[in-house]
Amino acid sequence: MIISVASGKGGTGKTTISVNMALALGAGVELLDCDVEEPNAHLFLKPVIERSERVETPIPLVDLEKCTFCRKCSAICRFNALAVVAQKVLVFPELCHSCGGCMAVCPGGAITEIGRELGMLNFGDSNGIRFINGRLRVGEAMSPPLIKRVRAARDLDLITIIDAPPGTSCPVIAAMNGADFILMVTEPTPFGLHDLKLAVEAVRLLGIPCGLVINRADIGDNKVFDYAERENLPILLTIPFDRRIAEAYSQGRNIVEVFPEWRERFVALFRDIEAIIIEEKDKAAACANL
Repeated sequence: MIISVASGKGGTGKTTISVNMALALGAGVELLDCDVEEPNAHLFLKPVIERSERVETPIPLVDLEKCTFCRKCSAICRFNALAVVAQKVLVFPELCHSCGGCMAVCPGGAITEIGRELGMLNFGDSNGIRFINGRLRVGEAMSPPLIKRVRAARDLDLITIIDAPPGTSCPVIAAMNGADFILMVTEPTPFGLHDLKLAVEAVRLLGIPCGLVINRADIGDNKVFDYAERENLPILLTIPFDRRIAEAYSQGRNIVEVFPEWRERFVALFRDIEAIIIEEKDKAAACANL
């Protein structure tokens, strides 16, 4: 089971929800921090990092002695990562999406591949909770390949909770695509509602069931609640604007550890998600048998 915790905007509490749900469930769970540009789940889960792994992506290397300067490589590249100028082939590594198309169309076999560093994967454990995060190399613009590597390292026998990046762009899609459920975290403010609408549209394009957690639920107005009702989005958990919770967060402490009564609420959140996933799979099976 893969649950991706996402949001339309930053600062809504994705990491708080991800970490506390993982802690409430305990052993048998893994947390993947796919917010590779600014990972912070480790600050709250406090895992012991057991090993790190460098992640590279292939980019073209052109042998000018074999190259006929036919320009087929630059013609096929949709991202303009290659340019043929006179008797030279210019490669722009930051633009390359590592598709291998240039190497496939080269008639003279002049193109091979070398590795370019994307970032690091870190593997750890926190009291039986498996932890993986990605950390993008400073200056690197291509985060989706690293996010995919984080996801590829998951354990198929564990419940997977993904802490996704904020927004609705390519990194978020890489963290959500293929999940069994998207848990959207929002807040009842105009900005929260605006970005929630964008995120829900993206999730519906992916065809993945989703539900809401409303953080700081007693500030702002009721427009997020009204939107959820209109769009038939289940509100699975509300968290009040509580100074004690904010103080615990500022100290790097977790809700389920400071307030034990919240542990059952996060377990109930998971059970509700599990029930929705089972219901959706039963519907899909029924439709397939028609």
